[in-house]
Amino acid sequence: MKAMLMMAIGGSGVLQLQEIAEPQITQPTHIKVKLAAAGINPVDTKIRRNGLLFDQPLPAVLGCDGSGTVVDTGAAVKKFKADDKVWFCHGGLGREQGNYAEYNVLDERWADLMPAKLSFEQAAALPLVLITAWGGLFDRGGLQAGQTVLIHAGAGGVGHVAIQLAKRKGARVITTVSSEAKAAYVKSLGADEVINYTQDDMISSVMNLTGGKGADLVFDTVGGQVFTGSIPATAHFGRIITLLSMPEMDFTEARLRNLLIGFELMLTPMLRDLDEARYKQINMLEQCRKWLDEGSLTTYIEQTFTLPEAAKAHQLLEAGHVTGKLVLEIQ
Repeated sequence: MKAMLMMAIGGSGVLQLQEIAEPQITQPTHIKVKLAAAGINPVDTKIRRNGLLFDQPLPAVLGCDGSGTVVDTGAAVKKFKADDKVWFCHGGLGREQGNYAEYNVLDERWADLMPAKLSFEQAAALPLVLITAWGGLFDRGGLQAGQTVLIHAGAGGVGHVAIQLAKRKGARVITTVSSEAKAAYVKSLGADEVINYTQDDMISSVMNLTGGKGADLVFDTVGGQVFTGSIPATAHFGRIITLLSMPEMDFTEARLRNLLIGFELMLTPMLRDLDEARYKQINMLEQCRKWLDEGSLTTYIEQTFTLPEAAKAHQLLEAGHVTGKLVLEIQ
């Protein structure tokens, strides 16, 4: 089969299209999927630049998110049958094969039936960002109806679904963007207030919008100075949940505000083989599938690429300011 291989650690040029052996079912609970699309996420580019997350040799196939059609099942598989359309977040971290390929094999536990009303490309764009947004807002962030949440980079991959999930919860959503076009987009998703950080100061804008209180929850999808600047924009006794490592900084103001600071890394269950946590993530996808089929949850794909164009997709993602998601069309 054709697969895009990460041949070394480095720039996008280390991605090369190669012929490799098709993965085979080796366990009775395995399913074999003919992949139709693979989502592209920042973790893919970080692994390419910094190395695999498992101590395994290169080359490797990247790509955590995938969608496709079941073509074969192990003897004990009960959840799926041939021709079922599935979506999942599995592999691509350096141990199991990722989804920049024509086929993949995974345990039936880690896949879900694809939303019926989505294309393969739309379905492949969503698992990682849906689970990340859900975990950050609700499991770590404890967001409740009536609270105010500040979602950074609301037009981005995680941000655009986080806005929708927060609104479903009944929260007031303030979000940041970098352009008027993105401001219009996030408003269409339900954002209550939008801050164009290229024109307005984020901290003073949040304080003005909240009557000097600050946001009950800040969901930081950017890191660095955005995290640092979020502390004075957070309400006393509030929460900040970040997807990134915290910079070296003075936490005096955070302590004075009695803030709870937490991390959201949806890959932890896969990295640490935490099955119960992965079951919970599948439940998240099952619930989101219902909303997607109802049309009350949507996704936006800025651009699709063919499998041989994976390096171009990485370059665009690393350039920044992508609206929504980027996706590889496999078949």
